[in-house]
Amino acid sequence: MDLSQAFTTSTTHHPKKTFVLIGVVTIVLAVLAGLPSLFPQTFSFLHPVRVDTDPENMLQQEEPARIFHNQMKDEFDLHDMIVVGVVNEEHPQGVFNPDTLSRVYELTEFAKGLQGESIGEDDPRAGVVRADIIAPSTVDNIEQAGVGTVRFEWLMSTPPENEQEAAEIRDNAQRIPFLNGTLVSENGQALAVYLPITAKKLSYDIWSRLNEKIETFDGVEEWHITGLPVANDVFGVEMFKQMAISAPLAMLVIFLLMLVFFRKILLIISPMIVAMVSVIVTMSALVISGNTIHIMSSMIPIFIMPIAVLDSIHILSEFFDRYQSTRDRVQTIMGTVQTLFLPMLYTSITSAAGFASLALTPIPPVQVFGLFVALGILAAWFLTLTVIPAYIMFIPEKRLQNFGVVQTGDETAHTDILSRMLQAVGESTYRRSKVYLGGIVVLVGVALYGISLIQINDNPTKWFEPDHPIRKADRVLNEHFGGTYMAYLCLRPGDRLPGPEEYISGFESRLSRFVQEEAMEPGTTGLEKEVLSKARSLAGQVESKQALLQDVQTWIENQAAQADGDKAYAWEEFTFFVDQEAQRGETFKRPDVLKYMAGLQGMLQETGEVGKSNALTDIVKTVHRELLGQEEAFSIPDSAQGVGQTLVTYQSSHRPQDLWHFVTPDYRKTNLWVQLKSGDNKD
Repeated sequence: MDLSQAFTTSTTHHPKKTFVLIGVVTIVLAVLAGLPSLFPQTFSFLHPVRVDTDPENMLQQEEPARIFHNQMKDEFDLHDMIVVGVVNEEHPQGVFNPDTLSRVYELTEFAKGLQGESIGEDDPRAGVVRADIIAPSTVDNIEQAGVGTVRFEWLMSTPPENEQEAAEIRDNAQRIPFLNGTLVSENGQALAVYLPITAKKLSYDIWSRLNEKIETFDGVEEWHITGLPVANDVFGVEMFKQMAISAPLAMLVIFLLMLVFFRKILLIISPMIVAMVSVIVTMSALVISGNTIHIMSSMIPIFIMPIAVLDSIHILSEFFDRYQSTRDRVQTIMGTVQTLFLPMLYTSITSAAGFASLALTPIPPVQVFGLFVALGILAAWFLTLTVIPAYIMFIPEKRLQNFGVVQTGDETAHTDILSRMLQAVGESTYRRSKVYLGGIVVLVGVALYGISLIQINDNPTKWFEPDHPIRKADRVLNEHFGGTYMAYLCLRPGDRLPGPEEYISGFESRLSRFVQEEAMEPGTTGLEKEVLSKARSLAGQVESKQALLQDVQTWIENQAAQADGDKAYAWEEFTFFVDQEAQRGETFKRPDVLKYMAGLQGMLQETGEVGKSNALTDIVKTVHRELLGQEEAFSIPDSAQGVGQTLVTYQSSHRPQDLWHFVTPDYRKTNLWVQLKSGDNKD
């Protein structure tokens, strides 16, 4: 007995046992997949259903680009942002009127509370990062408070009471480069609120809550919410809903097509069972194995269903052709399976191998997709060979009396439209083979031309219909602001900081030059060797230049505290030298480097792809202008000490932490926040 006969003999002789066994296995798998999500505390040892809509997870964890991306986000404390925009084209002052600004203030306060339980999260810190919200009520107005003094006050501590106060808020914001074009549109008609979030997967919940709040407003202004996190998460949620609709529709289409072909509802239910069980088994296995349902994984049912019914259609079609010649279910189905077993096996294996080959790609969701579609194909093949014969045994032979192709002598009677049409096509291709081959060549040529026109591009926002709120928000806000697509450019010096042992030789020569040329106190000459000796001894005890200078500085300060008179002043001279040494490695306090960065920003602006960029240079130039009280002073100071003064001054603002979004505390790395008007990959 060959394998095909083994399948059909067991299923035709024991159809009830076959269905019971398959049903039990299917139910067990479905229960194991569903219980951890329904009762997470009780079944914590099993894997729950996990949905992931983050495109970042298309890359492997060890992908260099992903590692660098996450490393920089940690170093600069950066978060993905949701952009909430408001546009008022009706009022003469745009959004800068008391009513609109009061609603902006109200929405900002509401957004601060979108954390923890309010968005369905157990972690009380999950959600909007309050400290980093960029809104009129959470950023500073920077202005002079006398020569050499800068005052930092909230741009909008409370909503304005009249038009004049609203206009002042606009004017103050537009004077600050960081805010103009980012928070406030240059024409004053629009205003944006930037909401950093702790995780992209929270975007949909936050987006929904914001929309609910906006629905309570009754003003004439238009509100828009966009940003890549929102586009990704909302699309994921809506796509899963769409899959819940599309999968049954696909089943319905397949059902109707088979009804047209076989005209027996009772018979074509069996392929539907095969398809449904194949999908349940495959998706249950995916969840049980701990894999995440990514956007691609959600399409597995759509791929499996049509593939799952193919072998069933082969069997039913052959059964349809043979049945009237034997009028015996067992004999007909055994002959059918024996004839089709190897072709179905080979086609299933090759199809499964094709999808399984996707496991060789370096993209985890694609690997999961390929492997589980392959599993579904093999499951469908097995189910076809078991379910179809068993199901046919449940159909009374009297219900099959008029089923099948009527045989008249040696010829098959083509009585139905489809059979006659297929016969006509077959005869036509035989007689006009050259015409058909020529047509195929033409079609291939057209296809090749079409392939040459393909553009590789991806933009999650454009996955939506043109009239979708997110697509509309993207269009409107990118017209008014620098851009809603965020990119970051990290700069760092090419040379590394020397270790303590390497550093000490240069330290010695600069110390000698300082004593000879810069020191004001005559007593420094006698202390030079003592300082150098201490530095050499400490160099062997510490791991970095910064630690060495810190220890040397502490030692010098102790010596100065114990000394008297001129000797104390001489020791203090060395503290100035050590301060200078500490700043030698602070690359992004150097005026020439900052001027280079300003030029880089200008070059980016000229590309046409960048709407605006914000960087450390903007902070330095703005504070420098206010320190001197002159518009002409909107520039980089001429010395590192001058740059340092602007940065120290900025740290007395309400948001000193903003500085560390643009530069690391050692001033060895800096970050340019680039706002793009387009999220297309081809741009």
